[in-house]
Amino acid sequence: MSAHHSDRHRDTHRDSPRDPLADSGLAIVDKPAGMTSHDVVAKLRRIYGTRKVGHAGTLDPMATGVLVAGIERGTKFLAHITASTKSYKATIRLGAATTTDDREGEVTFTADPEVITALDDASIDRAVADLTGDIMQRPTAVSAIKINGKRAHERVRAGEDIDIPARPVTVSRFDVVDRRRGGSHRADGFVDLNVEVDCSSGTYIRALARDLGEALGVGGHLTALRRTAVGPFTLADAQQLDDLANAQDSAHGPDLSLSLDEALARCYPVVRIRNEEADMLAMGKWLEPCGLKGVHAAVADDGRAVALVKESKHRLHTVFVARPSTLQ
Repeated sequence: MSAHHSDRHRDTHRDSPRDPLADSGLAIVDKPAGMTSHDVVAKLRRIYGTRKVGHAGTLDPMATGVLVAGIERGTKFLAHITASTKSYKATIRLGAATTTDDREGEVTFTADPEVITALDDASIDRAVADLTGDIMQRPTAVSAIKINGKRAHERVRAGEDIDIPARPVTVSRFDVVDRRRGGSHRADGFVDLNVEVDCSSGTYIRALARDLGEALGVGGHLTALRRTAVGPFTLADAQQLDDLANAQDSAHGPDLSLSLDEALARCYPVVRIRNEEADMLAMGKWLEPCGLKGVHAAVADDGRAVALVKESKHRLHTVFVARPSTLQ
């Protein structure tokens, strides 16, 4: 079983005007700073000329990097994207805490410069190690988490005191790659850490910065954040919004980053099926089991990624149908 893709170019199957999924797939965007994820979706709707655009995994306005968007029927696939791990590059400032756990919030605590001066690398490294692995993390208060139907950041900005319970997350890598003392003197009052983090979905890098600062007794917040990967999608896949917008006026139009066929094969191991079996899956029928473990992308002889399938109760059945027969 294998997966294959071509990142930027439409294949002949996708170019065919007879293919109902020619305009469906994923747009992997390198989100610029200052835009919300919703802003990106709104711009992609104009670029691709469709209302059917959604995204997988919000990025803060301050953050940049990989944002996965679904276009047309690609929106239906977003819920099935295997993004168990996300990767980030970030800068954590030790020495002050803020209301939002990043540089956009108001400062609520500033450490004594002498305490910062006394903060050594070994203490930082021990605190980082304590925040690595399977941990319980209290999400940042200014977040999109819903509490009784209302988003946490809306409650905070309305003046409410909220308490979001801690939840289990996995930080599989938390590496300090560079550290700098503020200014030319150790007593200037802060330490900046450039870090690289691999973590499970639902982990807040802002909360890591906050908790690291709290553990060291000096306060901490995020000053820069760039997402470098969402599951199998990386910055190498990402396109600039300006480039996509400029492509609107070209004869070819804006490319998708991956067709739906490519996206299924990128996210899941591939099981090859005959064209007639693909037609059966497209109609919602099941196939005879063949010993599969877990979810696979069922790809026909002609290259169509028809569905996500898994085995249970002695049959191979669909989890998600990318190409239902009703589209033909």
